[in-house]
Amino acid sequence: MRRARPGAPPRGTGGRALTSVGAGVGFDEVRSVDRTSDGTTDPEPVVAKEERTRSKLWHITLSVSGTETPLKEVRRGLEQLANDHPFLLTSRYANDHAEIRYWEEARDLHDAAAVALRLWGEHRSSAKLPPWEIVGLEVIDRETYHLRIAEGYGPPPAAPVGVHPY
Repeated sequence: MRRARPGAPPRGTGGRALTSVGAGVGFDEVRSVDRTSDGTTDPEPVVAKEERTRSKLWHITLSVSGTETPLKEVRRGLEQLANDHPFLLTSRYANDHAEIRYWEEARDLHDAAAVALRLWGEHRSSAKLPPWEIVGLEVIDRETYHLRIAEGYGPPPAAPVGVHPY
């Protein structure tokens, strides 16, 4: 093992740095065998099950609007967004607004909405999207989406997947 001053990367690492990772909650409490003061062993402690938050699927409808942009540019940008974001279901567009529908996997509604609200801005430059702003957001869970469709009052079916004019 080579010793060096703090902050100096070891030779041959190309600037990579190692970082420590915490042992986690209960690391010191869980041992396979604990010895008591008289030398006998205590039974193995019971480890509580980890509570894992399960993610759910959320149906997202994101509406954006702004100044008029040539339809070719809007379509090209939305097609690039569909390539960048593979879970995109469908996009409908006009020269001054668009609607994007897709499924997002997230722990809860707050996380799904946060990701959806970042989608347009984060892909604006890479997909060369119009400088529009988000004007609407709907986030519903999978069960609600299917219930709406079954009752006939849900969003219009996403007919063919892809990018389509209104």
